[in-house]
Amino acid sequence: MTRPPTAAQRRVIDAADPVTGRLKGTEAQLAALVKQGLAFRHPRPPHDHFLTPAGHRIREAAPEAPAPAVAPPPAPGVFTARIGGEEDPPEGAQVAGPSRTREVHSAWQGLLELRRMTDPHGATERPCAWERTHLVQAAALALEAAGHPPAGRDGAGGYRVRATPQPEAVAVHTPEPELLRACAATLEQAGWQAGEHTEPRTRSRYLLASPRRA
Repeated sequence: MTRPPTAAQRRVIDAADPVTGRLKGTEAQLAALVKQGLAFRHPRPPHDHFLTPAGHRIREAAPEAPAPAVAPPPAPGVFTARIGGEEDPPEGAQVAGPSRTREVHSAWQGLLELRRMTDPHGATERPCAWERTHLVQAAALALEAAGHPPAGRDGAGGYRVRATPQPEAVAVHTPEPELLRACAATLEQAGWQAGEHTEPRTRSRYLLASPRRA
């Protein structure tokens, strides 16, 4: 990228699908984003445009304007996978029930489509670039889409997905050995490699998982 996106281009980037990065805009706007390395045009019909990893970073970067005294509520309609042990969700957010199940299923299908459209051979077996830059959310989405229960606010039961100091690796914690093994199997089926480890201080078992490259 040679220069920051214009205000109009930034609006197009901010309106991108939060999971797939699919863009909507005028041909001139999309072509300009492609030229700047913030988007790419898929070679297969219907030739939609998607954010590149650089475009995703722009979308998630804080705006340069001074922060307001009171932070605004999260934008409605933005899907976020449950990583387990979160604080209370924003008012109106769906965390359980049929609506949440539909949201999770739609987000997972969208991620598989993103894999297909960004893989040179149209394969969906391996994680895509978006997942490699959003490790915790990507792993949590795979687990939630498989029906595994995330831990509650108190951390009891269910899984918790956390970042680690290791590059391209997340940790999955749960006090339930059977769930830990089930999470490992789910992540492996979703294109991750996962192995059990022991925390030296507490001796508790956890998964260390990272996206497969081949």
